Amino acid sequence: MQKGGAVYIMANARNTVLYTGVTNDLFRRISEHRNGLNPNAFTSKYNLIKIVYFESFNSIEEGIIREKQIKGRSRKKKEELINSINPEWKDLWNDIKEW
Repeated sequence: MQKGGAVYIMANARNTVLYTGVTNDLFRRISEHRNGLNPNAFTSKYNLIKIVYFESFNSIEEGIIREKQIKGRSRKKKEELINSINPEWKDLWNDIKEW
């Protein structure tokens, strides 16, 4: 059985730092980030606890391709992407907790 994937963007409280990632289990991965599972990780060092954007895919391979596209973009393009679904930059954690 093929497992799906998701691309996500996380931000710190003041939205000054962004992180783009990909996973096959969005809820688990965001939980790991929020709980600081790896204290040396970028998300822990910069206190990135808000998920402000995500897209889901049928396969992890599609997610990886999309992650590379997003990572290759400017900060301005990432902000436009976030604004397209989340103009208030609210934490979408409650939206994914139900997955």
